[in-house]
Amino acid sequence: MPLRALRHVALILLCCACALSSYAQKNPISEEWYADPEGVVFGKEYWIYPTYSARYGKQVFFDAFSSTDLATWKKHPRILDTAAVTWARMALWAPAIVKKDQQYFLFFSANDIQSKARNGVADDTLGGIGVAVADHPAGPFKDYLGKPLINHFYNGAQPIDQYVFRDRDGQYYIFYGGWGHCNVGRLNSDFTALVPFADGALVKELTPKGYVEGPTMFVRQGRYYLMWSEGGWTNGSYKVSYGISDNVLGPFERRATVLEADSAVATGAGHHSVINIPGTDEWYMVYHRRPIPNKDRDHRVVCIDRMYFESDGGIRKVRMTFEGVKRKLK
Repeated sequence: MPLRALRHVALILLCCACALSSYAQKNPISEEWYADPEGVVFGKEYWIYPTYSARYGKQVFFDAFSSTDLATWKKHPRILDTAAVTWARMALWAPAIVKKDQQYFLFFSANDIQSKARNGVADDTLGGIGVAVADHPAGPFKDYLGKPLINHFYNGAQPIDQYVFRDRDGQYYIFYGGWGHCNVGRLNSDFTALVPFADGALVKELTPKGYVEGPTMFVRQGRYYLMWSEGGWTNGSYKVSYGISDNVLGPFERRATVLEADSAVATGAGHHSVINIPGTDEWYMVYHRRPIPNKDRDHRVVCIDRMYFESDGGIRKVRMTFEGVKRKLK
C-alpha cells in the first residue's frame, strides 16, 4: 500500500479513536472533582449544582453546569462563595435550588457545625443551612437571610444535606439531615423561616431504616418517593436506597438499594438527585461516584444515568455507565 494511503488510513483510525474516546467520557460530566449534585430543569435547560469536592477549608464556593441535552455541559464558575455569605467560612456543600416568583433560591450547608459543647456552649449557632438568591440560575447569588435558616440540632440531625420540595398543593418542604437522622420542615411563603406544624414542632423526624444522609424527594403517579444515601461518604460503601408513601410526611419504609458500587465502573456511588423530563415518564439519576483508581478522599465526580421503574412502582437498580445519556428537551 502506498505511503500516502497508509497515512490516510491511520488518520481515519485516529479520528475514530478520538470519537470513541469522547463518547466514553460522557460520564462523568466533568473530570473535575464534584459531589452531591442537584439536578433540575429550568425552562429548556438542564442544570446541575454540585459541591466542589475538596478539603473543607477550600470548599468555599459553588460552580454550576447547564445543558440542553444532558450530554454537553457548560460550566458557570463561582455562582456563590463565602465572600457573599458573611457567616459562612468553609465547607459549603449540597446545594439545592428552586425557582419561585421569577427568582432562584439556592439552599446550602455551611461550616460543618457540631453539637458538642465548647466551653459550655453548644456549637450549633455558627453555621447550618443557609439560603442565597439570584435573578438567574447562573447567579451571581447573594445571601438571602444574613444568617442560617436552620442552625440547631433537632432530633439529633446535623443541619446539612437539604432538599427543597414543592408539593402538589404549593406548599414547600425542606428535607434534610446528617448523622443518621432525617427531618422535614415546612417553609413559609418567602423562605425566611419554618412554619410550625399543628403540634408546634418546627420539624418532624421521618428517618427510614438505614438512612445516613442526602435525602431527595419526588412524586410519580401520585406516590411520594423518598431517597437517601447509606454507608460512608469517604469510601466505597456509599449507596442509595428508597421508600414510597402516599403522604409527603411518610412513613417511608425502606424498600431496596438502587445504586451501589460496581467494580467494573466506580465505587462510592451516592448523594444524588432525580430529573424527570417534563411531560414524560422518563427519569434520570444525577449522582456522584468514585473513579477507579481513586486518588483521594475527595476524588468524586458527577455522573448521570437512566432510572427505570417496575410495574408496581418500584425502582430498578440503576446501572452505572461510562456512556451517560443524551436527551434533548422538547
